Amino acid sequence: MTTESGPTQRARRRRASGTVVDFDGRRLALARRRQRLLRSALAELTSVSAAAITQFERGSARPTNAAVAELALALGMPVDFFRQGRPIEPVPASAAHFRSLRATPAISREQALAFAEISLVVVDLVEQYVDLPRVPPLAEPLDAEPEPGRIARLAAATRERLGVDPGPVPHMVRLLEAHGIVVLRLPREIDHRVDAFSTEAGHRPLVLLSPVKDDRARSRFDAAHELAHLVMHQDVDPGSKIVERQADTFASEFLAPSTELEPELPRRVDWDALAQAKTKWGISLAALVHRAHRLGLWGEHAYRRANQHLAALGYPEPTPLGPPESPYLLGAAVELLSDAGTTIDDLAVAGRLPVGQIEEIVAAGSETRPRLSLTPDPAV
Repeated sequence: MTTESGPTQRARRRRASGTVVDFDGRRLALARRRQRLLRSALAELTSVSAAAITQFERGSARPTNAAVAELALALGMPVDFFRQGRPIEPVPASAAHFRSLRATPAISREQALAFAEISLVVVDLVEQYVDLPRVPPLAEPLDAEPEPGRIARLAAATRERLGVDPGPVPHMVRLLEAHGIVVLRLPREIDHRVDAFSTEAGHRPLVLLSPVKDDRARSRFDAAHELAHLVMHQDVDPGSKIVERQADTFASEFLAPSTELEPELPRRVDWDALAQAKTKWGISLAALVHRAHRLGLWGEHAYRRANQHLAALGYPEPTPLGPPESPYLLGAAVELLSDAGTTIDDLAVAGRLPVGQIEEIVAAGSETRPRLSLTPDPAV
């Protein structure tokens, strides 16, 4: 009887288990990033080494059926997800405008980007059945050193292009969605330092908002800020302070054009007048204080005193505006599909995704409604 060597035994086991010839390593990397796992951490959850995982992701080696089953179990994905199919559009960090790029750990940023990539897969699945609104031409690139007033004019032109009447923007998130921009809230388990970000890596723009900003004014500003990137910064490296300041200026002017806001701002620190402006325009007291100073209505002393007062009051600000604006578009599209007989289970099969992940993404793009229940009649 001949005793097989160790390498021979391993080769025989590989042949017995079979190699997955249509394995897509990019999908493995995507699933791993979505779970916020380094390769070494995934290796600890399986019998697959970190070096092998690296080879699988890069396409320099193919895993066995047994290895794929083990990886799929650890990552909460169906085995079929890892087979080649319709290409998944990558969303690299260079194609996403993060509000806090430098403050965000790379592993957290990669998890958020992976969520965006899978979200685009779900949007693509939905669009095979439902016509979402057309995205109008948005791009109006800035010069390297834009002339004074250029950003305000771009904001005004974008308001006109999107059909915003003079006065406040009634619902910033709904406005984006009405023009084909998909808006989602990031899952709460994603590092809060990721904050909001946007990308045009897919076939339609995607805006992802922070789930932890329980404030209507801040969420409206974030949505307008991301619109600014979609308009002005399509071919600009993301993350610089200059780019972020430009987006802030655009957002301020888009939500409340200076020509309309200035006559309503007090010429001295008047909190009642500022509260009225906050309620009307849907922007924060802090933003109004900044605008009053920037427009030259307040001097340095008044500006500093007002900021000190707000700092002493803490967060949340007085005069609450209510909960953040909720997305609606994706949830409404899936509800329409359900009414027509196509369920989330059907989408999961078509996309080779877990039902739970699709439900999570649909919920991220759905209106948040309070849950109500009937109070039992005490007389019964």
